[in-house]
Amino acid sequence: MLLNAVWLTAQNKKLRTNRQYVVTSSLDVKVDTTLVVQTFKRIEREQSKWRKYNRLGINLNEVAFVNWNAGGNNSVSALANASFRRRYVARTFFWNNELLIRYGINAQEGQEIRKTDDALIFNSTFGHRKSQFSNWYFSSKLNFLSQFSNGYNYPNRDVPKSRFMAPGYLFLGAGTEYAPRKEDFSLYISPITLKSTFVLDQRLANNGAFGVDKAIYDSEGNIIKEGKNHVGELGILISSTWQKEIYKNMHFSNRVSLYTDYLNSFGNVDVDWEMNLNLVVNSYVRANIGAHIKYDDDVKFKEGLDPLGNTYRYGSRIQLKQVLGVGVTYAF
Repeated sequence: MLLNAVWLTAQNKKLRTNRQYVVTSSLDVKVDTTLVVQTFKRIEREQSKWRKYNRLGINLNEVAFVNWNAGGNNSVSALANASFRRRYVARTFFWNNELLIRYGINAQEGQEIRKTDDALIFNSTFGHRKSQFSNWYFSSKLNFLSQFSNGYNYPNRDVPKSRFMAPGYLFLGAGTEYAPRKEDFSLYISPITLKSTFVLDQRLANNGAFGVDKAIYDSEGNIIKEGKNHVGELGILISSTWQKEIYKNMHFSNRVSLYTDYLNSFGNVDVDWEMNLNLVVNSYVRANIGAHIKYDDDVKFKEGLDPLGNTYRYGSRIQLKQVLGVGVTYAF
């Protein structure tokens, strides 16, 4: 027993003698702080249910002549645009909000400044689905459209043909929407949509502009009853949006809206179709090619002049706008 005790004591001393203690200083550990910050930001984005997108842009076009034999007028044009999007996404529902603003002017030698584009658009959509694996939502949608400033039949600047909230359009409806989460595409079908048209300029309302009931006059031309400032319709709305990078640095967007009223001229479809092709040069510079087609049976082109100076009357027509420009864009 005594020999065993002596042997164990000797072994313990040997172990204590050979044992090494490693002390690590915090200064010896190198951490990539940039990678850590990026990781936390990525996790925060993934956990956040809000998605946001903001973009400001301006397109400029200038033409100047000095002793130019072929002739021409100096001109400068500018088109400013802004888009703001907020989207809340959860497992079984989403809430999407979008504000679009456009305003363009043209200054030409020998003429006053003219408006080339003017739009104020707000869209809000709420959707709910039964399962997180389904791409179909029960949705309700609100759309508002108007403009900022007066519109004229140039060169006549005395009598505006449109103003802010003259017209103003409000769509409110419920239906179903197909919106795949991994694709920038949506298809909305609303069999119950209320369309409200506002004409808050009384002169335009008295003329029956944009489909409202016009004023009633007596035999001497005095107004017996003012024109209405609002008209409501109930119909079906089908709208779709699609965005895709069709080639490297080439982004195509398509937005179309079709509406027809159940009670008045069912089958007569109001069309609002906009297509844009954005060519990205770098983070800030891009070129844009776009076309906008509209048809509304309530928008009447009442009269015009033929080449002989005779006045003729006609009704609604297809409206077409084409845009081509290069400008600066800032997204944040």
